[in-house]
Amino acid sequence: MKNSQYSIKHLVITAIVTLFIAGCSVKEDNYKAIIKSALDKEVTEDNPGILVGVNAPDKDIFYSFASGVSDKATRSELSTSQTFRIASVTKTFVAATILRLWEDNRLSLDDPITRYISITHADTLKSDGYDVGNITIRHLLTHSGGLSEHTSSYKFKSDFLKTRHVWSRTEQVNDLVKYSEPVGDIGEKYSYSDTGYILLGEIIESITGKSMGDAIIEQLKLRELGLNDIYMEDFDGDYTGRRVHQYHEGVDTYDFHPSVDYYGGGGLLSTTADLCSFFQSLFNNKIFNNKSTLDTMLKPVEYDTEQSLDYRMGICCIMIDGKKTFSHTGFWGTQVVYIPEIKTAIAANYSQRWSGGGNAPIIPEILKIILDDDNLVSKSK
Repeated sequence: MKNSQYSIKHLVITAIVTLFIAGCSVKEDNYKAIIKSALDKEVTEDNPGILVGVNAPDKDIFYSFASGVSDKATRSELSTSQTFRIASVTKTFVAATILRLWEDNRLSLDDPITRYISITHADTLKSDGYDVGNITIRHLLTHSGGLSEHTSSYKFKSDFLKTRHVWSRTEQVNDLVKYSEPVGDIGEKYSYSDTGYILLGEIIESITGKSMGDAIIEQLKLRELGLNDIYMEDFDGDYTGRRVHQYHEGVDTYDFHPSVDYYGGGGLLSTTADLCSFFQSLFNNKIFNNKSTLDTMLKPVEYDTEQSLDYRMGICCIMIDGKKTFSHTGFWGTQVVYIPEIKTAIAANYSQRWSGGGNAPIIPEILKIILDDDNLVSKSK
């Protein structure tokens, strides 16, 4: 009798576990199928490929997706293992590296930048009326130092299409002064400046004595965290075939020299999976030594007037479908977001940047799919 009761109990438990596993399997398959279908719809002749990573531990989602081709010319299939130029998403890594150095008392956020940048660069900025003695590291991190933008000049835009033009940090600082004027008083307003972040890259190199790429990897413990696919592109470019072709107004930029966007404003390569993992590590206190450092990074900046973007330190705060989201985008077609409420990171890279500005269209779509969890199992594959 006891053995019979045990057998019945065992069968019931086994049946429940089997149904649970089957339900999870159906849900996982549906997640993958629905997200992949959404990606497929984003592929067009203008945008030949899209890569997406989704990292949502509370829902046990750790997926990477690819749709389309890596290269219009060869029609080679796009793979989730491929890297891409993340462009300005590099700024999040630069800001985090500066904050790591701050944690170690190697700098103060309120130090004047003249303490770390070259005399040549300081004098160049002074010649255009910049009060460099009062521009601090904090101002550069938050784009509030009154610096203009070297990439907005006609010269940059014309040389931008000279695919193998080799830029130096000094040339970009010189162009800031030659082709633009300060945008306002120090601390007066937010005004996005790639030039400010290439100066932060210089500050990182000045303090660590290492290249910016090596310093980022070391200070942010990327390899210890298993993030092996985030690294600075070789100065002469990565032409191994692993990096995807990225397009600008229909032009293949694959052969553009990486120095066009390299010294802190951009420069890193990554996969979507590693970008998601980095944002999870950042927001779950695995990057900084002190939890309060993340609070410093995410603290809103106070201005006398409303600004065009709520930019913090290397990251901005936006709303997506009513949810508070931290994000950064990159010129070539990259966006990474972290939604604290659901502890979810999503990274997307379009082979050609989406039109209309704003968020990458796929990201709100994926967010809706994740939030539609209750009805997911019933959806067809």
